[in-house]
Amino acid sequence: MEPTSAFATSGEDAITRTIDLGDAPKELSYEEFEDYYEIDRTVEQIRKGDYKRIALQFPDELLHDSVPLYRRLKARLGQGRELYVLADTSYGSCCVDEVAAQHVDADAMVHYGHACMSQTSRLPVFYVFGKKPIDPTDCVDKLVQTLASSSSANPRDATMLQLDVAYAHRADAILEKLRAALPSTTKILYSPIPNMTHPSAPLSTIETSPQNGPAATDGQRKGETTSEDCTILYVGGESLSLTNLLMTHASCEVYSYDPQTMSTRLESARTNKLLMRRYAVVQKARDADVFGILVGTLGVASYLPLISHLRKLLAKSHKKSYTISVGKLNPAKLANFLEIDCFILVACPENSLIEAKDFLRPIVTPYELEVALRTEQSWTGRYVLNFDKVLAEYGQYEEEGKFSESMSYVRDIEVLPEDPSARDAEDVDEPVFSLVTGMYRHAKRYGSTASSQQPSGDSESSAVVLRNQDSSVAVLADSAAGQFLQNRTFRGLETRVGKDAPSILEQGRSGIARGYADDHRSQ
Repeated sequence: MEPTSAFATSGEDAITRTIDLGDAPKELSYEEFEDYYEIDRTVEQIRKGDYKRIALQFPDELLHDSVPLYRRLKARLGQGRELYVLADTSYGSCCVDEVAAQHVDADAMVHYGHACMSQTSRLPVFYVFGKKPIDPTDCVDKLVQTLASSSSANPRDATMLQLDVAYAHRADAILEKLRAALPSTTKILYSPIPNMTHPSAPLSTIETSPQNGPAATDGQRKGETTSEDCTILYVGGESLSLTNLLMTHASCEVYSYDPQTMSTRLESARTNKLLMRRYAVVQKARDADVFGILVGTLGVASYLPLISHLRKLLAKSHKKSYTISVGKLNPAKLANFLEIDCFILVACPENSLIEAKDFLRPIVTPYELEVALRTEQSWTGRYVLNFDKVLAEYGQYEEEGKFSESMSYVRDIEVLPEDPSARDAEDVDEPVFSLVTGMYRHAKRYGSTASSQQPSGDSESSAVVLRNQDSSVAVLADSAAGQFLQNRTFRGLETRVGKDAPSILEQGRSGIARGYADDHRSQ
């Protein structure tokens, strides 16, 4: 997501804003330009698939190269194929903007720059990550030295290599030197990052990004050595990918190598602080009664089933939910929904964690919501950002009707609420202790009274407000937004329809502005 802005900004900021190019390539020669953007490979894949309408998606920092890149691709592809440049994506630039591609009826996409590698649901995608410089020898030497000096008394069974996508072009060289430097008994886990994904491909073929863990082992079948038994070596700078890696592999030792500074360090030392900050947000979500489900992606597969799952989960817990799509997040947008106590962001793993210091309400992930809705307050430390896994395990639970021994995620945290009939039998007036305020509170229970007889899935469309014949707002008993509106001192301008008679029509001034006919000063 873009950095948060102030609550009050002028529209001029969007025009005069200076874009930080960051690590974008500077002044590339003709050959370097061809190699960096992999023009030959892109042309070959487009011809191989016989695609006719191709969308080219650029992040802000690479947009200045879009015109020369378009011209070179167009010259090589020839007639019969149309290219469209996409910029200013609706959500994070790391995600494939399939909705914008559908506006031009594209049948394939080329995504440039950093990518979160989330599974797409509509179009085949070619990835051009760019090729940042790196010295494989220095990288392996410093990682091995740091690993030897900092390893714990109980070494891990295996070592897992994770790369930022911009350094994937040197993965083979790094792997070769890493195998030579480590003992022969050490298992090295690595899965190549694909440069193309197809919507019909199985999920296991794209689980190669840092937040998803390895898809296969070096000479071993997937699953024989789990990621919890590994020491992780990460090659890349400070980024959301590294933060997500620390969150989702809290039990592992993570060592990073930054190719720009050519330095290594132990990253897992700050894992506990990251988890503690997220646990504080979970406690705020426990105190919330009204939730807003923020749609943060329209291109990641299974986002619609996940939203349905969240609605069902909140309804079972007698919480009120509203689904909102606001594009890129900023505090000013979300501050318009004061009746909402907590937001749930449905987005790709790299855009799911929002440090909401500037936001008025806390923002949690779908996994954190399930932890917050638990009756018993406990957390095993395991963290899931890939909502495909959350949805798949929840579907398996519903199908079997009981906890499965293979579902360690569901078994460990028990995120699913108990039987709704058991909830209704509880004392609705029983106070709940809040760890945030240090006081007891009475939680509101939406959808549990006789006034709301509609099914939870159908009540969303009519549960906000209704207008009667007097043009006044009639509040439903189960409407959180309507109750909030009634408690406000200002509810909008009064319509006063039929109360004020129209004034008598009179002849107005005539002439031009420098001297009207009835203006004596002009005479």
